[in-house]
Amino acid sequence: MKVHDLRPAPGATRERKRVGRGIGGKGGKTAGRGTKGQKARGSIPVSFEGGQLPMSMRVPKLKGFRNPFRVEYQVVNLDTLQESDLDEVSPETLLSKGLVSKGSLVKVLGRGELSRKVTVKAHAFSKSAEAAITAAGGTVEVLDKPFGVRPAFHGSAHTNR
Repeated sequence: MKVHDLRPAPGATRERKRVGRGIGGKGGKTAGRGTKGQKARGSIPVSFEGGQLPMSMRVPKLKGFRNPFRVEYQVVNLDTLQESDLDEVSPETLLSKGLVSKGSLVKVLGRGELSRKVTVKAHAFSKSAEAAITAAGGTVEVLDKPFGVRPAFHGSAHTNR
C-alpha cells in the first residue's frame, strides 16, 4: 500500500449539500431557512440579540476595584542617590538629573547603600531608607503633599469643578 492508495472509509465522507439551486433539487426555494423572519434574510452576527444591549457590552470588561484616591509615587532608591553625587536631594534636583518626571511625588526606598552624608527632601520614605540615610549622617525631610487629606477623585464628573 502506498500513500496515494489511502482513502477514507466508505460512508465516512459526504458531498456538501448545495442549497438554493431551484425547485428541482431537495434544497430549493427557501434553502432550509424556513419561511420569512430575520434569519431567512441576509446575514446577521451570531452575537446579535435583536437590538437588545448585547451580553458582551452588558458584562464589565475589567474585574476588581480601582481605588480613585490612590496616590502614585515615583520611586528613587538609595543606590541611585549614591550614584547621583548630589548632597542636596529634592524633587527639583532629581528632575534636573532626569531621575523623576515633572510634578511627580517622590518616595525614597532602601535598596542599596549610602556611604556619604546627604540631605534628602521627598514626599515619603520607607523605614529602611530613613534609617540608612540617618545612619550615614544625613538628614531626612518629608515634604507636604500637594493635596490635603487625600487626592482629588479621578474619573468622575466632579473631578475638575
